[in-house]
Amino acid sequence: MKVLKPFRELLAADGIHVFDGAMGTLLYAKGVYVNRCYDEISLSNPALVQEVHREYVKAGAEIVQTNTFGANRPKLEMHGFQDRVQEINYKAAKLAREAVGPQVYVAGSIGPLGIRIEPWGPTSFDEAKAFFREQAEALIDGGVDLIVLETFTDLTEIRQALAAVRELSADMVVVAQMTVGEDGATGYGTAPETFTTRLDEWGADVIGLNCSVGPKPMLEAIERMAAVTEKPLSAQPNAGLPQDLQGRKIYLCSPEYMAKYARRLIQSGVRFIGGCCGTTPEHIKTLKAAVRALSPAKRIEPVIQVLETKCPDVRITPPEEKSRFARKIVQGEFVTSVEIVPPRGCDPTKMLEGVRLLKAAGVDAVNVPDGPRAQSRMGAIATSLIIEQQVGIETVTHYCCRDRNLLGMTSDLLGAAALGLRNILLITGDPPKMGPYPDATAVFDIDSIGLTNMVTRLNLGLDLGGNAIGQPTSYFIGVGVNPCAVDLDYEIRRFEYKVEAGAEFAITQPIFDIGMFRAFLKRIEHCRIPIIAGIWPLTSYRNAEFLSNEVPGVVVAPEILERMRRANTSPEAGQQEGLAIAREMLSEVRDLVQGVQVSAPFGRVAYALEVFEVLRETVG
Repeated sequence: MKVLKPFRELLAADGIHVFDGAMGTLLYAKGVYVNRCYDEISLSNPALVQEVHREYVKAGAEIVQTNTFGANRPKLEMHGFQDRVQEINYKAAKLAREAVGPQVYVAGSIGPLGIRIEPWGPTSFDEAKAFFREQAEALIDGGVDLIVLETFTDLTEIRQALAAVRELSADMVVVAQMTVGEDGATGYGTAPETFTTRLDEWGADVIGLNCSVGPKPMLEAIERMAAVTEKPLSAQPNAGLPQDLQGRKIYLCSPEYMAKYARRLIQSGVRFIGGCCGTTPEHIKTLKAAVRALSPAKRIEPVIQVLETKCPDVRITPPEEKSRFARKIVQGEFVTSVEIVPPRGCDPTKMLEGVRLLKAAGVDAVNVPDGPRAQSRMGAIATSLIIEQQVGIETVTHYCCRDRNLLGMTSDLLGAAALGLRNILLITGDPPKMGPYPDATAVFDIDSIGLTNMVTRLNLGLDLGGNAIGQPTSYFIGVGVNPCAVDLDYEIRRFEYKVEAGAEFAITQPIFDIGMFRAFLKRIEHCRIPIIAGIWPLTSYRNAEFLSNEVPGVVVAPEILERMRRANTSPEAGQQEGLAIAREMLSEVRDLVQGVQVSAPFGRVAYALEVFEVLRETVG
């Protein structure tokens, strides 16, 4: 059985780690009245508390917090349990450990005293520290792996809590979390920069935020905190602000919205993330998927180890033998391809007419998107097979991990390989909310990095568990990349991971800024694989505005927008200007890349083919 490393070792290593969500929210949902002492439930109904812990672990939590947020003497006194401080905290720690076993960390939760301390109230610093020490000692005796000080608004109060833990144990990891308002400051008006600096000086191991606000205000405060400390950061936002609905406080923040901001929080430096009031196992499950997508180094490590071996007694297909498209790229030849979206219905006749034009024109391959912009169309695998079988031109099949779990993806990829598909472009996929069915659910068991690892394994004759599958697949593995990403450092890190995972070529987003593209190519010289540049022939000024403002990852240079605006005198003028721009882009990138993918806007294949005229002119 896997044995957890000491929690302190996680602080020095890279990686994102997931806390659980709200304890009180789930206890309330399971029938516990709000006037009960929730901390005492660890004694009167321990099975219920353990049930909550297990639900969060099942959802993906790596760290669960004890049911002791209010288990200090002043707060327990309000319910008549002030003499049971040690018993409640010790029992809660033991319950958590028994519920989650030895493979999940247990954090002792300590919240504010619920009384004012000096200089704001009559309780002295020493008295406050004694209250915290009493609770912390019981939690440590109960076997917690770390202490979480959470939901503090008073910087002087959390200092006493931190000091109390340090008196008991110099080695115990302490996560110190303040709570802030919409403006980023605590209830006492302390700015994030101030309390972060102080907590750093006082010896907190992790500094963070929890409760009170939803993800957006917390993100803004975290960004300010990251600028003044090198300590790991944590964030446990509420599921938005509570709304009053028929006398009940309801948290309306969806799991998808939480996951969206979780990604941003992680990109801003958060290493430990979870949820507070209103969050449920469903929130944590979705958040865990987001974390997995942003933790490629940790996720792909065991896969990389396997890549050094292969299934015995099978022949691994060399890249140049995988397909005609692959052979041309390996030999250094320039390849051409056109992207055509699958039909909306089940009749491919019109699409095939366009594909036959591409074959007659000598185009090397047809790119087949997989549910672009979360639209419901014929599947990319089926479309690709129809094209290859009925027209005889190779396809580059886009395959995204939005709609399928690991088992489904493995089945798809094995079947497609058996049917003869070879060129594949692995992408994460657009979220369902972009499309006409925003209530559709996404899976995202893995992202495009994990998917690249999966296909590389299949090419070695191994499944995800390292088991032999017999004859390996022979996929020529492509990935997407965005040279104009807003966070280019992050995009390049992901590109590096994709190359490390086995990517053999990459296709870019449409290029409308040659300067940015050249800068990108220079940045990836250390991990360069063949690059195929995306070219999109604009059809109108409206089309240019749409791409610039509504298609994620596409950047249309201001001068291009201005040219399309000036050409907005007639449909014909707009099309001719868009065609001229596309030809210019192709000419500019011709000597920089291994090939181009030209999109056929609105399925207009003839329009896309006109872009290639510049290649014939160059040859001539």
